[in-house]
Amino acid sequence: MMTALDRDGEILDSDKSVWFQGRTAWTYATAYRTIEQNPEYLAIAQSCLSFIKQHCVDEDGRYFFRVTRTGEPVIKRSRYIFSEAFAALAMAAYSRASGERQYSEDAHALFVEIIRTLDDPLILTPKVNQQTRPTVGLAVPMILLVVAQEIREALPEQREYYTSYIAGSIRTILSTFVDRKHKALIEQANADGTFDFTHFEGRLINPGHSIEAIWFMLKEAKLKGDEALKGEALQLLEWMWDWGWDTEHGGIIYFRDVLGKPCYEYWHDMKFWWPQTEAVIASLYAWRMTGDKRYESMFNESYRYAMEHFPDRTGGEWYGYLHKDGRISTTLKGNMYKGPFHIPRMFLEGYELLTGE
Repeated sequence: MMTALDRDGEILDSDKSVWFQGRTAWTYATAYRTIEQNPEYLAIAQSCLSFIKQHCVDEDGRYFFRVTRTGEPVIKRSRYIFSEAFAALAMAAYSRASGERQYSEDAHALFVEIIRTLDDPLILTPKVNQQTRPTVGLAVPMILLVVAQEIREALPEQREYYTSYIAGSIRTILSTFVDRKHKALIEQANADGTFDFTHFEGRLINPGHSIEAIWFMLKEAKLKGDEALKGEALQLLEWMWDWGWDTEHGGIIYFRDVLGKPCYEYWHDMKFWWPQTEAVIASLYAWRMTGDKRYESMFNESYRYAMEHFPDRTGGEWYGYLHKDGRISTTLKGNMYKGPFHIPRMFLEGYELLTGE
């Protein structure tokens, strides 16, 4: 799948994102299973998975981040497991859509390998020197939570294993990254679960990322009928909405500092496409699970903002990046991080929630 496209479909970069081979496969496999059994959807998903298998795995079993159009390696991000995680997500989704069991078994094997990789300090190169500053990030338990949810549905005999893993991931998120004093979900914590607010990274809040993690938890609470988890997740949603929602212009901004200090990233107040989609999904979960008018209002407000500002009415699809006031920052439609995933996932989750299917 090529994702680096301009407004008119011109290819801006011929390299391929390995993330998006997995993400695209998940999207089309899920659309096939839940919306329309269009054979083209399944063929696209299978094509992306085949490309991953043939071109995106290094000799050591680790996955690349970026490859050429024909599959030669370009970048291998040795400290992350996200390429592997999206591939496992895709394998499980494809198995659910096609009925081919081998893909669910491959997803499980890859998930187990991801856990082994994370547990071995000699494999990954930490972003931060762990001797000087032992830290942990929200992204890992969050991504593994949603991958585990997908594999659990694809591999019923491993349901107990994945349900236990999901519960552990949620415990990690709630016990390590929730700052109750400042009513926030923090992106980085000390390894012992405390916070260090003397550094930019230690004060960083990413509202869209947090809200995405929250709807993963709401989905689990809905599935299990877990009222305690639902209450915890709803509280976090309200907190992170307060941090992220731009009361002047609308939309979810990108970064905040938990102490109200200046953020170090220049795009901190911009409106990216994906935090808006996560806000729509999370608020819809909250509304459908409670019937509360507050969440209905949040859903309507976030959906209205997204649909009024991001879609390209003539060129199709969505712009990805807006300034704080809603002006278009760039006309590109995709890159190594934006492609067919967050937007269709918003509609797929919304369809399921609103139709009960």
